[in-house]
Amino acid sequence: MIREASLTDLPVLRDIERAAGTPFRDVGMAAIAEDEPPTIDELTAYQRAGRAWVWGDPPVAYVLADEVDGYAHIEQVSVHPGHSRRGIGRALVDHVGAWAAARGLAGLTLTTFADVPWNAPYYARLGFVVVTDLTPGLRAIRDHEVARGLDSWPRVAMRRDG
Repeated sequence: MIREASLTDLPVLRDIERAAGTPFRDVGMAAIAEDEPPTIDELTAYQRAGRAWVWGDPPVAYVLADEVDGYAHIEQVSVHPGHSRRGIGRALVDHVGAWAAARGLAGLTLTTFADVPWNAPYYARLGFVVVTDLTPGLRAIRDHEVARGLDSWPRVAMRRDG
């Protein structure tokens, strides 16, 4: 059920992102819930590079990936709350893991909120570990997140070796 995102999927991905942000209100993170999703131009760049995948037709979840310091970096993975807790997020993460392995990358990285149950604790269950010795690329990502104000809540970088 995973496929490459098409250009016509991109507006739906923005809707998925908005819906997936809603539960952040329940944990006191309204600013995250209100954060704007990636723009169509940003999503188009991932789609054209072959680094955007969706679940379903029409999509109910998606994942975006970059290559950072020899790893596939999960830039974003979002599942519409109406389809959560069905293994879709795990399947998307594993799909990026297979994509990374096919390219000879060392594994997966991501950055996420440390204390949100569906963030760092979830990724730990998927085999990710917190890393404190950041590569230059991860440091740049974290610096960008700090500049965006995301460090109002504790964040971590995580890695899963291939």
